[in-house]
Amino acid sequence: MLLAVDIGNTNVTLGLFEGDELAASWRLSTDQRRLADEYALQLSQLLPMKGIRPDQVREAALCSVVPPLTGVFAQAAADLFGVEPLIVGAGVRTGVRIRYDNQHDVGADRVVDAAAAYHFYGGPAIVVDFGTATVFDAISADGAYLGGAIAPGLDLAADALFRGASLLRRVEMAPPPSAIGKNTTHAMQSGLVLGYAGLVETMVERFRRELDAPATVIATGGLANTMASQTAAIDVVDEHLTLRGLAHVYALNRAEGAD
Repeated sequence: MLLAVDIGNTNVTLGLFEGDELAASWRLSTDQRRLADEYALQLSQLLPMKGIRPDQVREAALCSVVPPLTGVFAQAAADLFGVEPLIVGAGVRTGVRIRYDNQHDVGADRVVDAAAAYHFYGGPAIVVDFGTATVFDAISADGAYLGGAIAPGLDLAADALFRGASLLRRVEMAPPPSAIGKNTTHAMQSGLVLGYAGLVETMVERFRRELDAPATVIATGGLANTMASQTAAIDVVDEHLTLRGLAHVYALNRAEGAD
């Protein structure tokens, strides 16, 4: 089995693949203070819940936007499974060409998302990742990563409101009953959920205009389903796009190594 690890600023998402099928997945809180032994212990406790033994995991791939945790998870994989993970970065084959001013500025997760979008859905495509940031990525018809846009994520924006305005509270990230909120909770939900739906629609329209093509829009991330329910701009929801992209990138590099 292949362990895929996506290390994000807020969450670490893990998936176990048996062939092309995602057999199990978990989400952990990102904590830079935790050590490899602690994450290895947590993984060893999670696996039996899905009926999986550590010796069944024989391959691993990871992408990370949290450099201090990259080595931590690589060590955890080595300790628990005895494998050296493929770490997505410079020199790793992804199946997409990067057309960014500075290739090293593109987060590994964005490259993996682009690789997955092009492989599974074709091009042109637009990926909208609802994570710590709301990230838009554009992929051309011939599989080139063109760039994108970055905005604060919904939870980050909600947290800023809570911290910056004394009379506002934390609210569930759910659609309000109407755009005109009749109480503070609904007003905040309207501004956040419906407001971000408007952001998605505007950005998708602009991206498609610049791509000069009716690109497929793929939403991923923890709030993908919530946002897709509020706008027709999203064509596909793929919550595990990054994990599936990691499995695809790993297969590409394994095949290359076998040649």
